[in-house]
Amino acid sequence: MSNPVLHAFFLGRAFAEVLSEKIEDSLTNALSELGKFDAEQREHLRQFIEEVQARAQVDVTQGSTATSSSGEDSPTDLQETIDDLRAEIARLKAELKNYRAQKA
Repeated sequence: MSNPVLHAFFLGRAFAEVLSEKIEDSLTNALSELGKFDAEQREHLRQFIEEVQARAQVDVTQGSTATSSSGEDSPTDLQETIDDLRAEIARLKAELKNYRAQKA
């Protein structure tokens, strides 16, 4: 290679090829790492959601156990309690009305 221009041309071409390969490898590795990171984050989110749902299920189960131990687990018992409370409120309103009428 006695011609310096020809030598510079081949040197530049080799430089461009090597640089292109290195950039391609770096970009491929970066995208691969990004994909791994995304997959890991999705897995962590899935595990977090499962843990939240499991704890909520435990709370629901414990709440059902507490309700059933107090004897108010059926809808008829609950409705009966609501009806009793409404009757008590109506009775207290009537007594309050009579009390106010006597004071006036």
